[in-house]
Amino acid sequence: MPKLFLLGDEALAQGAIDAGLSGAYAYPGTPSTEITEYLLKSPELRSGKITVRWTANEKTALEAALGMSYAGVRAMASMKHVGLNVAADPFINAAISGANGGLIVNVADDPSMHSSQNEQDSRLYTELALVPCIEPADHQEAYDAPSYAFDLAERLRVPVLIRLTTRLAHSRGPISRREGRPQNRLRPPEDTSRYILLPANARASYADLVRRQREFVRESEGSPFNALFPGEDEGLGIIASGIAYTYVLEVTGGAPRYPVLKIGQYPIPTRLVEGILNRCERVLVLEEGYPYIEGKIRGLTPRKSPEILGRLTGEITRTGELSPRIVAEALGLGTEEVRPPSKIPVPRPPALCPG
Repeated sequence: MPKLFLLGDEALAQGAIDAGLSGAYAYPGTPSTEITEYLLKSPELRSGKITVRWTANEKTALEAALGMSYAGVRAMASMKHVGLNVAADPFINAAISGANGGLIVNVADDPSMHSSQNEQDSRLYTELALVPCIEPADHQEAYDAPSYAFDLAERLRVPVLIRLTTRLAHSRGPISRREGRPQNRLRPPEDTSRYILLPANARASYADLVRRQREFVRESEGSPFNALFPGEDEGLGIIASGIAYTYVLEVTGGAPRYPVLKIGQYPIPTRLVEGILNRCERVLVLEEGYPYIEGKIRGLTPRKSPEILGRLTGEITRTGELSPRIVAEALGLGTEEVRPPSKIPVPRPPALCPG
């Protein structure tokens, strides 16, 4: 298969097509819009193989995708982070009713608020709904994530959230495609009562969801998106999630001298986290958005051993997105001088989309 050079959003969209996608629904919002724009230009849409629709809002997008999942085919809904607030009702209830065909919810977070009113972190919604989350570190992982997430959703019978952030969503990188997977056939659910969330049904389904959380953690611990890499200097360990891991590789020339735990799937892989906490004197947590991992791991270690560093302790700025420069400074590495642009472009105020 040929290599492609795509935006992170586009890589995710192409990965979904190649993973047997049947339907995609979305409400536009930066930095998620290009996922659906790519699908709308795809030959699979023109041939009638897949259904792609803009919807009235994020809630209706997720409900449409959920309906296709109930019918046994693979579907996804896409939105920006604040859109998940609008879709919260079906998102949380879909975790209880469960999925039949694979169901993915793509959410693009916007650290630094490039085109948003807040910096909310969508990983908190996955903890609220008790569902898995995939956070790609680069464009190839953005392409691979839908295939893995669809399989995971069908195996665990719950929706899976894929979290992108602005710099990955809107930068370009190479991907290697795989052979496409056939679409699912329509497959009526064996037990339709679980989709009717009357209290008697919901209580049993919710208890089952809670009971299976250990299984979700085991899935994270064996995930190809999570890995613990040894290092020669165990005075410091690094935990990096999503694109922060790519920044670590960039500023260290691809060979960090410290142990690194890459996290790209949640719930937190407890065993892997304990592995790096037990061998390092200090641990630096690098993550886009809220200090989510940093707060979680503080409950896994004694108060002073090892020392946990990150956004909560001031080593990383509490607000705004990460960058290679911020990561390099946190690791005590030199940074190149940033040269000012030779010509300042004419300021252009934000504008709404035409039409």
